[in-house]
Amino acid sequence: MKRVGTTGLVMEEPILFERSVKGRRGVSPVAHDVPKADMSALIPKRFLRSGSVSDGRFDSAVLPEISELDVVRHYTRLSQWNFGLETGFYPLGSCTMKYNPKVNEDIARLDGFTTLHPYLDESLAQGALQLMYELEKDLAEITGMDAVTLQPSAGAQGELTGLLMVAKCLRDRGESRSKILIPDTAHGTNPASSHLAGFKVVKIESGEDGCLTLESIKEAMDSDVAALMLTNPNTLGLFEHDIVEIASIVHDRGGFVFCDGANMNALMGLVRLGDLGVDVVQLNLHKTFSTPHGGGGPGSGPVAVKGGLAKYLPVPRIKKEETDGNDIYSFEYGSADSIGRLKAFYGNFAIMVRAYGYIRRCGPEGLRRVSEIAILNANYIKESLKPTFDLAHDDKPCMHEAVFSDSGLKELGVTTMDVAKRLIDYGVHPPTVYFPLVVNGAMMIEPTETESKTELDSFISAMEAIAEEAKQNPEKLLNAPTATKISRVDETRAAREPKLVWRP
Repeated sequence: MKRVGTTGLVMEEPILFERSVKGRRGVSPVAHDVPKADMSALIPKRFLRSGSVSDGRFDSAVLPEISELDVVRHYTRLSQWNFGLETGFYPLGSCTMKYNPKVNEDIARLDGFTTLHPYLDESLAQGALQLMYELEKDLAEITGMDAVTLQPSAGAQGELTGLLMVAKCLRDRGESRSKILIPDTAHGTNPASSHLAGFKVVKIESGEDGCLTLESIKEAMDSDVAALMLTNPNTLGLFEHDIVEIASIVHDRGGFVFCDGANMNALMGLVRLGDLGVDVVQLNLHKTFSTPHGGGGPGSGPVAVKGGLAKYLPVPRIKKEETDGNDIYSFEYGSADSIGRLKAFYGNFAIMVRAYGYIRRCGPEGLRRVSEIAILNANYIKESLKPTFDLAHDDKPCMHEAVFSDSGLKELGVTTMDVAKRLIDYGVHPPTVYFPLVVNGAMMIEPTETESKTELDSFISAMEAIAEEAKQNPEKLLNAPTATKISRVDETRAAREPKLVWRP
């Protein structure tokens, strides 16, 4: 198979201090006629750092001395070593690494949004308030819930927000329930969020088909359980087919159903979680609604709730009133039942703009189509690779992702990590590995809807080629990657024994 991205210039790139030459400058500042400030007149000298601006010495700030061109080349080369969605296929299971349309980036960069100061009077920020108000309504409709907050800055903070609301509601009911039920196929942040909210975690094992059983919920659901916190579709890529009956059991015994909505990419326009009995759902705009991930973010984790929990949503809330025939939007702070404010201002606004643009551009039919193609792509990969790799669950249709294991490779001395490293040589970012934990040697593959059949076929061919290499020449996998600037590293040692270099 022809490999992608394994030829071309590979430039050496030392750290900036190794490029430093005494006296070299990257800027030529214009001489100024502003007198030097005497900081000692403002701050007692004993509080000033030695070598500070006040005495004209900069000895304490040891910086590399390099030219502008050196700086530009350094960071350009480093950027070329990175791999991202705009470089190639990125099938990271559970994280929905889909392409972010550039039109949404353009919208978020409009002057009216980027120059909007958070302390601006509400009367001068009507457009922004209207956008957030309408985004809340859109997300409520998509999830089948009654009210939404956009405040949380990430999915995990959204989880914590929902759990704090559940806890406050229980206190108001005079109950002191202390446990959260979490399936073994849930996302890893779920137990962490539960602990932060003051709950104990009770693990629920899935059935043989990878889904929750009614019997396990009936057995675990007692008067001390505050909520069941499940992921649907779960991390095996399977839809929890008994969710309606499960929700009924939880509700009958006084608990709440909290759904981790990180995998909404498979449900939009097809299923509304609120219609299935879910009381709280946290969303990830960077996963489902096509906004940047991680350092390209920041994130956003809105929370949607059913009516009974709406009064506990964080403040401020956004409200709309009609005045003289015009819609007027404002922040509402007065809510005695609210869990309070989560962060400064109202969340990561530019991310909301991107998500709003994505939803409005797709429309209801477009969002449904997104989910249909995401499911189609995942099942195409599953069906294509199941003759070569072992499926982690029964051979039945998956949702947005497919999970394989390395059980058929171990007898050859090859593991999931070897397959992941070898994929790099084929110009493909490895999928999520060794998660979910319920699958030994898991390979979790999520293609998303933004990948073409041509790209999927290329990935499938790479995986098939690697499987053949495992039989014929496993050394290729054990030493992979070989076509990269740096070959395989010892990740465990790197984490435990970091080498920090400082060269003044």
